[in-house]
Amino acid sequence: MMSAAGTDADNERRNVSDAVGVVVLGACAGWPLLSAAGRDGRPEGMLLAVLAVAAGYAAGRMSGALWPVAAPCVGALAGLGLAVAMPEVAAGPQFTTPLGRAGAVAALLVLATGGVCCAVWATPVPALRFGLRTLAAGIGVTGAAMGSVMGCAASAAVLMCSLAAGRMRRRGPGIAGLALVAALVTGTVWAVAANVLPTGLSTALVGPLTEHRVQLWRDALHLARRNSALGVGPGRFGELSGTASEALLPDGKPHSAPLQQAAEQGLVGALLLAAAFCWILYALWRSPRSTPVVLTAVAALTALASIAAVGNALSFTTVSAGAGLLAGLATARPWVAGLPQS
Repeated sequence: MMSAAGTDADNERRNVSDAVGVVVLGACAGWPLLSAAGRDGRPEGMLLAVLAVAAGYAAGRMSGALWPVAAPCVGALAGLGLAVAMPEVAAGPQFTTPLGRAGAVAALLVLATGGVCCAVWATPVPALRFGLRTLAAGIGVTGAAMGSVMGCAASAAVLMCSLAAGRMRRRGPGIAGLALVAALVTGTVWAVAANVLPTGLSTALVGPLTEHRVQLWRDALHLARRNSALGVGPGRFGELSGTASEALLPDGKPHSAPLQQAAEQGLVGALLLAAAFCWILYALWRSPRSTPVVLTAVAALTALASIAAVGNALSFTTVSAGAGLLAGLATARPWVAGLPQS
């Protein structure tokens, strides 16, 4: 058990991260309303996403405290089931390159893998750990069978990061490194949209991304530059993007979360999205859970952020709720016999 002084300090740190989370999520909910004012914007989607993250985070904190092994397993199986069903139940066009049938499918596979790998480090039973790692590998194979190349690759990366996390004693460098990966992916997307990369590299990236997706990104960046203060209004990208309106099956999305935020909610909206991700990383850094659990969750959320930077994953409420759930599970303090576990 921790000493009384150590427990008090830990509780204070958690209170700080929770307070920061309330402020950040509150700002993420309030800004779309301001951006939509007088612009015929539709902030309901953003408000629903914020609510989903908050609800998922609260559910993860509670269930992770009571069932630190069972809760992430149940959440992972639910995510896997939704990923399998997603191509049949998701409305709108399903972009096949480079994310498989939908960005949400890849995202759910990643979150499911992350949940199982967190459960691996939460149980002391060697046989159960082996079985759960086998399940995590099976999730990646399922992604390959479904045609989600990115989902399979990202799930494998999360599994490898989880295995490597068991050898790390300090979580800070690992979190910083994974945050840098997310920043590099986002920066590359922005560079492709701005067409500032060398010709050879740009051509190599546009091929697998598809010209249509890149044109959507460039439309989003153009709108962001013209409306840098408030954006064009939440939900209005499809109306103002020539590329989106000319598509055979338009869904009104630029298929990049940071570019969508910048176009529809201006620079502040993009910064709030980054702030939400940084808050989650901060909460995980302050988490009372073991370093392998924390780094596994960070790896899964980094993979999700990378997928969202090049796809429409965050347009699905299930993905937002799943991200909040995983973060909550990895920041919960497990209880044993009515007492918090150190």
